[in-house]
Amino acid sequence: MPRGASEAVLDGAATPAAETAPTQADLRRWAVAGAVLVALLVWVFWDFFERQIRFAINQQADWGHTLVIPVIVGYLVYLKRDELKAMRFRTNWLGLLPLMIGIGWYVLCAVGARTLRNHNLMSVGVALAIVGLVVLLLGMRATRTLLFPMIYLFVFGQTISTRLMNIVTFPMQDITALGSHLVLDVFLDIDRLGNTLYIFDGATAKPLNIAEACSGMRMLMAFLALGVLMAYMGLPRWWQRVLLVALAVPTAIVVNVLRVITLALLSLLDTEFAAGDFHTFVGLVWLVPAFAMFLGLRVLIRNLVLETPSGTARHGTGGA
Repeated sequence: MPRGASEAVLDGAATPAAETAPTQADLRRWAVAGAVLVALLVWVFWDFFERQIRFAINQQADWGHTLVIPVIVGYLVYLKRDELKAMRFRTNWLGLLPLMIGIGWYVLCAVGARTLRNHNLMSVGVALAIVGLVVLLLGMRATRTLLFPMIYLFVFGQTISTRLMNIVTFPMQDITALGSHLVLDVFLDIDRLGNTLYIFDGATAKPLNIAEACSGMRMLMAFLALGVLMAYMGLPRWWQRVLLVALAVPTAIVVNVLRVITLALLSLLDTEFAAGDFHTFVGLVWLVPAFAMFLGLRVLIRNLVLETPSGTARHGTGGA
């Protein structure tokens, strides 16, 4: 087939030319064009990226994991390398639509009304522009292949604004305080007033406040990011993946209650143990058994369905 006819094949058409793997010259051309466009995109959205990095560095306990998300996304793309190499990338001008809408929305948020100057609202424009750029450079087939890594980056690679966080943070504070009180009340003289626990040591009441930072929201975000990744890479069926991600919420709550109980017991020895750097250290220590617990849930969910030699599935809880 002549070269012009080959290039005229629409993106995704099932013809031999469309399935031809790209040559080295094609890859170099796309790499140069992609690098230039990505550099321009970074320049346009530099304020957003700089602000996100600053959030992650200044609030490491809450959002430090967002610095790791791009590395994870890069690894997910690397896992798709053979599939991508087998594709013939082709320009799809439909990508200009989300690209221009994304840039326009970002500019509107940046210069528009104060209520629009929200980090998460602006991230919508960044996400649309990135998707549009991928469609423009690589085509729809490659975009479908890279869809999960891009969604993972957009959802977990950014800081959630305080206004949105408070919708979940306040209920989690109440749940953590109530759960901790119910457990500690079994073997300690304890009372609860709102989100503050009062642990009585003789006639002295030692307060332990379940503040926003103790609500477990930071642990929940980490568990959701971990759960989605483990579900995508380690579970073959959609219902298993949804179940594992859903279990991230109660797992984070249970582990956070156990963390507060640990701090309450340590405060009987010294109230300083429930504050400052040691308070943060206890939270980090609890991440280890929390990860092991979540890993165990993944193994359990995976073994709910056993593969038979014939390739069919049967339900059960045994087997490796």
